[in-house]
Amino acid sequence: MRPGQATRSDFPVLDQQVGGKPLIYLDSAATAQKPRQVIAALSSFYERDNANVHRGLHALSMRATDAFEHARARLARFIGAADPAELVFTAGTTDSINLVAQTWATANLRPGDAILLTEMEHHSNLVPWQLAAARTGATLRFLPVAGDDAEHGLDLDRLDEFLTPQVKLFAFTHQSNTLGILNPAAELCRRARAVGALTLIDAAQSIGHEALDVQALGCDFLAFSGHKMCGPTGIGALYGRRALLDAMPPWRGGGGMIENVEFSGSTWKPAPERFEAGTPNIADAIALATACDYLDGIGRPAIAAHDHHLAALAHAAIAGLPGIRILGPRLGSPRAGLVSFAFKDIHAHDVVTFADQQGVALRGGHHCNMPLMKKLGLPSTARASFYLYNTEAEVAAFAAAMHKVVKFFGA
Repeated sequence: MRPGQATRSDFPVLDQQVGGKPLIYLDSAATAQKPRQVIAALSSFYERDNANVHRGLHALSMRATDAFEHARARLARFIGAADPAELVFTAGTTDSINLVAQTWATANLRPGDAILLTEMEHHSNLVPWQLAAARTGATLRFLPVAGDDAEHGLDLDRLDEFLTPQVKLFAFTHQSNTLGILNPAAELCRRARAVGALTLIDAAQSIGHEALDVQALGCDFLAFSGHKMCGPTGIGALYGRRALLDAMPPWRGGGGMIENVEFSGSTWKPAPERFEAGTPNIADAIALATACDYLDGIGRPAIAAHDHHLAALAHAAIAGLPGIRILGPRLGSPRAGLVSFAFKDIHAHDVVTFADQQGVALRGGHHCNMPLMKKLGLPSTARASFYLYNTEAEVAAFAAAMHKVVKFFGA
């Protein structure tokens, strides 16, 4: 199956109208829609296999456990991890990053150490490190973006200035949710290793669009969310190298993560169980494995090419509108599957509200990128983000809606 029109029948939510017009969903960077196969997997578990995992000896519990651990192995293969034990189920990217910030960072960072981030980080890969720095006495550094509209991405010419031996962790986004830039993750990991720093990749935006291999990337940690890759909400994972995970203390206590409990103290299971206290999100983990099958059935290289193509068409279609400012790569340069833009005299929320009346679902706001927005002198932008179920006809409808916005508001 090819991305585009051929996949649309798999997504029942798209078969509806909004305001009397066919829904055009261009907000997949916030959350992707779910195919029937994923919905069916979720329903099947609750209808047939619903039971707790790991501790039961009856048939339903054993089936649930087998499916849950199969899901772990499937996600490990999806990202190229060599060992399923390197895959910890979490509630999503935010949860995964907080896990590392509250365990590895607390145990390893000291005053005088530094954490390197970038100026394009989502709040989920910024606020946890602010809290970790406050706890440990470490300092934060920020690799700048280049250009007035960040059209050149990260200022890599200055990387050596910021990535010094004092840096113990370099945490960065693989793909910016505002700029549509895909960062050179393997190169950044290589440069970090050269100064003895660990790396954490926020793959929330790239996980459902690009082929990822943690061994080829050379990262130490990688965080992602299921709902960005056609899976359910409230489920995601943290990849961590096994030696690192086994050396990290647990961050939540309870059943399932213990080896032995006495009144005087407890000992912990090895990774990944030590980080999965309590009843896990079993059904959503199983459905997420089905999402992996679905995406690989289409092919992530084909999905990436499709999304990049639609974003390039959208960029070209609106670039000439009066008063528009488009962030990220310039027209003709490679761009991931989204376009973030602002009109000089029209607030982003007005753009999004008007577009919704045309059946076009966009996102408007600071996109959890407040520091970047302030640096670029913008309170907010509107954003169109594309995925495997979008079509060229929808891009044309989006462009037509933006022309109507300009005419309506007299920009």
